[in-house]
Order: sequence, then C-alpha cells, then structure tokens
Amino acid sequence: MTAPTVNWSYPTAIKFGPGRIRELAEHCKSVGMKKPLLVTDKALAPLQITSQALGVLEAAGLGRAMFSEVDPNPNEGNMAAGIAVYKAGGHDGVVCFGGGSALDLGKMIALMADQKPELSVWDLEDVGDWWTRADGAKIAPIIAVPTTAGTGSEVGRAGVLTNSETHKKKIIFHPKLMPAVTICDPELTVGMPAFITAGTGMDALAHCLEAFCSPFYHPMSQGIALEGMRLVFENLPLAYAEPGNLEARANMMSAAAMGAVAFQKGLGAIHSLSHPVGAVYGTHHGTTNAVVMPMVLDYNREAIEERIEKAAAYLGIAGGFDGFRAAVMNLRTILKIPANLTAMGVKREDLDMLTEMALEDPSCGGNPVTMTRENTRALFDACM
Repeated sequence: MTAPTVNWSYPTAIKFGPGRIRELAEHCKSVGMKKPLLVTDKALAPLQITSQALGVLEAAGLGRAMFSEVDPNPNEGNMAAGIAVYKAGGHDGVVCFGGGSALDLGKMIALMADQKPELSVWDLEDVGDWWTRADGAKIAPIIAVPTTAGTGSEVGRAGVLTNSETHKKKIIFHPKLMPAVTICDPELTVGMPAFITAGTGMDALAHCLEAFCSPFYHPMSQGIALEGMRLVFENLPLAYAEPGNLEARANMMSAAAMGAVAFQKGLGAIHSLSHPVGAVYGTHHGTTNAVVMPMVLDYNREAIEERIEKAAAYLGIAGGFDGFRAAVMNLRTILKIPANLTAMGVKREDLDMLTEMALEDPSCGGNPVTMTRENTRALFDACM
C-alpha cells in the first residue's frame, strides 16, 4: 500500500460553556455583523432561550430580527422565504440558532441571499468542485448556536436541503459555510423535549459510529469518532433521565461536534437509508438513524466485526461485536426509540423507491460493504 494523499479540515472557533450565549453580540460584531438575522425553527421561536438570544443582540444595538419558518426537513421554499426576509430587513449576517434544521437553513440563506439569480442552490450540491460555482465573497458571515446535541452542523461546511419536488435530500457544500464562530452553551439544551434529546443524541452516535467504520483513511477522525462514541454511551442516558444535568448535556454537545468532525472520514448505510425515509415521510433524522442502526451493524458485520471489537474494548463493553450491538439495543430501549421503520409509518410498497433513493445518496459511498440494489432492498426489509 502506498501512502495516501487526502484532504483534511478541522472546525471553527468554538466558545464552549454554560452561559456563553451572553457573548453572542460581541461575536457577531467581531465578524462585521451590524444587523444579523436570527434563523430558528417554529418550535423554538416562542421559547425563552430564543428571546434571551434576541435580547442579547438587541441590547448591543444589533436589532431583534428573527426568521422561524423552518420545516423539520427544510426545503428550497423555506430558503426562499428566509432570503426574502433577509433582503427586506437589510441584514448582513446570519445567526443560526437551534437544531440541525435551523442551522442548515440558516447556512443556506447566508449562502444564497446575494448570489447571482441564475445560480440555483442545487448547482452547489457536494459533488466534485461544484462549490466553485458560488461567489464566496458574497456569502454572508455565519454564527452558529446549537440548541440540540446531535447533527454537529455547527462545525460543518455543508447543509442538508430537501428538494420538495423530488423528495430527495441534497448536501450543499461550500468551505465558507463553516461558521465563523460557534457558541456551544449546554444551558440552551436543558429544555429539549425528551424525544429530541434521544433522537439528536442517537444522531451523534450514528455520525461517530459510521465514521469509525468507514474504510477511508483518516486516523485523526478515527480517534475522535471513538471518543465521541464513549461520550454518547456514558452521557446520553443521563441527559435523557436528568434534563438539568449540565455535565451530561455538555458532554453530549462535545460528542455532537466530534461526530460532525469525524464524519468527514465518511458516512454509510445508516444515513443513506435515513435520508430518503426522512425526505419522503418527514421523520426525525436522528431517530430514523437510531431505528436502522442495529440492522446496518448486522449488514456490515463481515467488514467491521474486528474494528467494532476494538471499539467495544475501549468503551468497556464486554462481548465484542455482539456486546456492542446489545449496548446499542439497550440504549434504544432506554430512549424509547421505535422498533423498526414500520413503527415510523414506512410502507412496504415504497421500499423499491426508497432503495433507489438510498443508492443515489452520497453517504452510501462510505459504507464498508458495497451497497447494491439487491442488498440494500434486503436491508430495508430487515428494518421493517
């Protein structure tokens, strides 16, 4: 084997710790924002934590502007509505505030608001050098403030957008989508509903697990993924059972960011199945990942068993691969994750369509076992 030639990238400045939302205005000013637009989702818009963030901006003379028409799986219609508000308000930057949906859509608004009208967001899908089609100088500055511990979008250079016509999720990439500053304040996650704590936490585990199992070469991400899994197994049950446990919440925020850093090594079948299911049925992404996770472990077993045995040893899980799988199942039970895709409303007559969509998803290229039409359809059957 010859020495590999690869490209690696690591995250932005992260301001981590309880109460650091109070620094929001100063970080906005540090990147030149004078009139930021805070982008969040419908559920967060009326909550106290959102009002607090807007109050910090207002007190510093930066206004109190918010856009919250963000669907759980945001689409180009949400983006267009957000851009209209951004332009009408004369804004000069975006504060992405919330879970993965709000963070991703905020990035898309910052990306597309000032591009040439003829450039479509779909022209910037994460394919080859398509990102060079955008004018990087016209991407608005971005501050990210996650209020969940799952997607890790706050340390990523991409956003996921669902095409409302095709029901396909697309990963939109540009290096300047990396937030200039990220504020990770675990106090903001305390009020999460239990099912969101569960689903987002399992999303972080899925990112770490798939990165760890990916066949690509990235030793730094490999180590980060392994430690991220440890943080999830040890802290997610605590965060779920004790919502006010700030130490567990902080560790889950770390695990979420670590998962997103790690998955530049690759994702796999968990995500290539959950992306089309989420796009077609509107299911919660992290919860869908959790539903298919054990079945994907079985599907990949031949290729990953030795690697998982080593991970289990590090994590203090007895029993090698089977012990690790049992630990995943135990975590799903604690978190009240649905047993299968049928329980999430997926219909068997849609499996052929979902199989085709899974094979088109870029995540399938990082799976340790080559995904074919036959074995992917069988995997969907196993998930029902």
